[in-house]
Parts: sequence; structure tokens; C-alpha cells
Amino acid sequence: MSTFRAIVFASVISGFVVGLLVTVVQQFGTVPLILKAEVFEKAAEAHQHEAPTPQPAAAGHDHAAHDHGDHDHGAGDHDHGGAWEPRDGFERNAFTAAANVLTAIGFALLLAGFFAVRSGATGAGVSWHEGLLWGLAGFAVFTLAPGLGLPPELPGVPSAPLLSRQIWWLAAVLATAGGLALIVFRPSVPAAISGVILLTLPHLIGAPELANVETNVPSSLSHQFVTAATVTSLVFWTLLGGLTSAAFAHFDRGTAQRA
Repeated sequence: MSTFRAIVFASVISGFVVGLLVTVVQQFGTVPLILKAEVFEKAAEAHQHEAPTPQPAAAGHDHAAHDHGDHDHGAGDHDHGGAWEPRDGFERNAFTAAANVLTAIGFALLLAGFFAVRSGATGAGVSWHEGLLWGLAGFAVFTLAPGLGLPPELPGVPSAPLLSRQIWWLAAVLATAGGLALIVFRPSVPAAISGVILLTLPHLIGAPELANVETNVPSSLSHQFVTAATVTSLVFWTLLGGLTSAAFAHFDRGTAQRA
């Protein structure tokens, strides 16, 4: 069996298993917190909708403003009603599971590609505990480092503009990956110093954030969500690293023969 087929098979199998397991973990961790936050979010939206609108002083302009407001309200209601979203319960959980499986398969392909390069360079297979270390590295790169500047947020909590957050998140991921690579794969003092600089640079620059954050979502709920999301991600990456490495070693028969 070719290395390419080993990468694909290992990624699909491990990604499917890990995606389903993480979906179960989410049902006891992040999902209940998200549902609680949505209650506060909907209450805030209802309060804003019921708040009285100041009326203009001029009577002639008052009617036009009222008509324009009704028109906007109708359009808004139409757009909201037309925007499809899965219903709570089985449908929502099914889409969550599908998203988790696809995400896990994508990251498993990345890990399996690294495993193929490593096994090809060393001529030896990748053990499950080495895969576990790679999974922990993925957790550090994609969750821990970006989360220090942009922690997971609940619905109803305002945040900085999406584009600026995406740019900083990508910079933090690339800098963390590069810093860890320099420290691990280039064992020298200059490389270690450069790696530490890369690790800290995004946080020295600072993540984009709002000056004032007004929300009725309790801060305690947000803290619980950050903890639950981080633990869930740790479970995701450790399982993905271990299972992907074990599956890749199983399917990559050519590596075992070369060893």
C-alpha cells in the first residue's frame, strides 16, 4: 500500500472516530454553556427590540421616519426568517458532528503528512506516543497560543472586527508553529532564541480587542466556556495525534519493510 493511500486511510478513519468522540464530549462541556449564553443573547435582542424609539420633532418628517422604520423592520424580519439554521436537538447535533468529523479529517491529513515525511527521512515508523506529542504540538499551535490573545467566546459577547481577529489568529498560529519548529528541529542556541522570539511576538503585538465590552452574558459563564473549550480541544488533539499515528503505522506497510 502506497504512502499516499496510508495518509488518506489513516486520516479518514482517525478523523471520523475523533470527530464523533469530541461531539460526545461537547454535549457535556461546551454545548450546555452555549445554550445558556443564547438565552441571554435572545433576551438582550428582545429588550432592544422592545425599547422605544425617539420620535423626531417635526410632524411632517415623523410619518416618513415611521414608514422607513417599518420597512426596515419588515426587511430584517424577512432576512432573519430566510436565513436557514439547523433546529435544536438531533438536527443541530448532527451538523455539529459532521463539522467535527470534517475538521478532524482535515487536521489528520496534516498530521499524517508530517508522519510520512518523518518516516521517509528516518526510515522508521511513527509510534503512537510520538503521534501524541505531535497532537500536543497541534494543541499548542492551534488552540493554546491563539487562545491567550483571543479566547473562545460565547454567543452574545461582542468582539473585535472579524478580519482583524482572523489576521492575528493566523499570525499567532504561524509564529507558534515556526517557533516550536526552530526549538525542536534546530537544537542550537541561536535557533532557540529565534524560536522564543517567534513564540512571544504575536502576544507582544497584542490581539485586537474592543475598548468597551457590554454584554449581559455573565463573566463566570464565559470563564467556564473558555475552560471547557480548551479542555475539549486538548482531548481532540491528543486523540487525533495518537490515533492518526497508530492508523498511519498500520497502513504504511512500506515503512515497516524499509525498517
